[in-house]
Amino acid sequence: MKKYVTISVIKEVKDLLERDKGRRDWSSYLLELYRKVKEAEAESSFNELRKLLSREDLERILESSREFRERFKLR
Repeated sequence: MKKYVTISVIKEVKDLLERDKGRRDWSSYLLELYRKVKEAEAESSFNELRKLLSREDLERILESSREFRERFKLR
């Protein structure tokens, strides 16, 4: 049996989330929000990294990764 908990939030926040949630249950709705935030954070980090690295840097990283995979062996 699954355990349920209560999270206290300001009423205005709950009302806003409840309207957005629609007919979905809270667990699936909050998990979806969490996944979207994590995906957006990862994409933002990736884009920031792309701004910092040159094309040559990216090619060297790719080549290094390929070389590592080719040489890596479990003993």
